[in-house]
Amino acid sequence: MLVEKYQKHVKTTFLLAYPVMLSQLGQVLVGVADSMMVGQLGAQPLGAASLANSIFMVVLMFGIGISYAVTPLVAAADGQNNRKQIREIIKNSLLINTVSGFLLFGVVLAASNLLYHMEQPVEVVRDAIPYLGVITFSIVPLMIFQSFKQFAEGLSQTKQAMYITIFGNGLNVLFNYILIFGKFGFEPMGLMGAGWATLISRILMAIMMIVYVLWSKRYKKYFKGFKFKKFSRPLITRMVKIGVPTGLQFIFEVGAFSAAAIMMGWLGVNQLASHQIAINLASVSYMMASGLSAAATVRVGNQLGKGDIQTLREAGFTIFGMVAVFMLVTALIFVSFRFFLPSLYIDDVEVIQMSAGLLIIAAFFQLSDGIQVVGLGAMRGMSDVKVPTIITLVAYWVLGLPIGYLLGFKLDLGAQGIWIGLLIGLTVAAVLLFYRFDTLSKRLLHKA
Repeated sequence: MLVEKYQKHVKTTFLLAYPVMLSQLGQVLVGVADSMMVGQLGAQPLGAASLANSIFMVVLMFGIGISYAVTPLVAAADGQNNRKQIREIIKNSLLINTVSGFLLFGVVLAASNLLYHMEQPVEVVRDAIPYLGVITFSIVPLMIFQSFKQFAEGLSQTKQAMYITIFGNGLNVLFNYILIFGKFGFEPMGLMGAGWATLISRILMAIMMIVYVLWSKRYKKYFKGFKFKKFSRPLITRMVKIGVPTGLQFIFEVGAFSAAAIMMGWLGVNQLASHQIAINLASVSYMMASGLSAAATVRVGNQLGKGDIQTLREAGFTIFGMVAVFMLVTALIFVSFRFFLPSLYIDDVEVIQMSAGLLIIAAFFQLSDGIQVVGLGAMRGMSDVKVPTIITLVAYWVLGLPIGYLLGFKLDLGAQGIWIGLLIGLTVAAVLLFYRFDTLSKRLLHKA
């Protein structure tokens, strides 16, 4: 009976999660496609892409974190069958996310010249700044896309965003081919071609998601009487209180990897390029695991709205088990194909050797990475974001990065020492977040 119960949880979660996993994979494959094609131009353009993306990913993940406030609130309102509340959530989220997109673009634009003061190779910074400006503007249409995507996912409708993301990623690859290498009459644009391809594909994705949601009969009942005015200050405050800490969680984690990229730049261009390849591959498994994290947010938030804490715990622990199995498989892939996978990016033997060494460490932190991202999703479903934010800050910035610096530069372990520090940070975060979910859900069960 117990086995059947958990099998049902696995099936429900998988049907909810796999479209999100493919959708998240589509988002990160934009960067993978850029890196693979830019890598054909040489180590310097790939290093510039690495430096720019290390900054952009921090901003992007903060923006996505802000948009994640929509999902648990919609899931809880859906559990209470409160359509009016759902309509108010989508209206106010559009305002928050659009304004956030423009603000984040402005911050990056104003601060981009600081890259010259980070002791990076000058030629790499010179190529990175204009590319960074173009890809950062793509966050504006992406935030609008996220508003409608998170709304649909909060209602357990996950396939449509998946289809649009996969199609958008296909367009990005096509535009990369045309603009980077100069096909069909276009002038070769090199690295900048990858930036413009990303921007164009994300604008088209936002348009497609808006058209689908507003024209679909499935969602008409939620937009009945919808007017883009009379915003709710209390609801905006509530969403910001969930979204900003969630964004900070992403900043503390992704920012740690971005800081690691800057430290790699201190070691040299080849080390920076190898970091870009390894982190690019690790980000594929991470974003797929974040699909299970999104499923955890929906399932936990929905059961919280219904007041069924026992099922909430069962669903949460089932997803922890699922992500553990998935990440162990990706670890085996990284170890088995550690030389082949980097060769898809570049033909430089030294960079491939360095990347292979980093993929061994990436294999070790796969389990921790999966557990911690699902833990963050489950806690978000319970609207518990402050303590998880502190956990991520301590794990990555108090422990992970300082240990990585010590191992990499003081003990002369180089690139591998920096990544061992990241492994330690991820492991600490995973243990603490799993404990937090167990403790808090037990407390709720006791009250119920």
